[in-house]
Order: sequence, then structure tokens, then C-alpha cells
Amino acid sequence: MILVHIPWVANPFRGDKFAEGWAPAAEAVLDYGAVSWGFYRAIDGRLDFIQEAFFPSKAHFERYWYSEALAEKRIELQGYFNVPVLPEFYEVAGEGRALTLAPEEPL
Repeated sequence: MILVHIPWVANPFRGDKFAEGWAPAAEAVLDYGAVSWGFYRAIDGRLDFIQEAFFPSKAHFERYWYSEALAEKRIELQGYFNVPVLPEFYEVAGEGRALTLAPEEPL
């Protein structure tokens, strides 16, 4: 299992359009063998995004990344994000998740 981490930077005044346009493409990783995905937007600045997905192998990711559908989506959104976009690959050394959120306590 590998984690693919893709940092995106939207061009000024294009963050909303990029988020709206790329979210379906980020979710499409599930069609290419990913077991989970996430697409996150920075709270401060609103132009930085992170796309993450867990794939069984790098080959699964490459089928997604180099697919015709993703190539067309990148062309469609050209000008909404900075290039180059350089995916990063990580071996999963450990992972965990709470099943429910802990209740917030007052400060």
C-alpha cells in the first residue's frame, strides 16, 4: 500500500473554481483501485490544496494519473492551478483513525 500526496496551488482568484472542478477528479481515484481519498483546502490563504489517496501500488496511481479522463480534466482546468504538479509517494509505515470524534471540551 502506498500513499500518494499531491500538493496543488491554485492561481489567485481561482481557488473556488479549482476546488469545484477538481473535486470529482480527486474522487475518481476510487475507479482506479484506490482504497481511500481526500482533497483538502488550506483555511488560511485558500489557494493551497492537498490531494491524497491510498493505492495498492504506484502502477494503480499511474493508471489514474495518466488516464484520458484526468488528462482532459487538467486541460479543462488549465490556468486555475500552478504547474508543475509533482505527486509524492510514501510507503505506509503506520496508520490509524478514530471511529468517532471525541467531544470537544471547553477551554
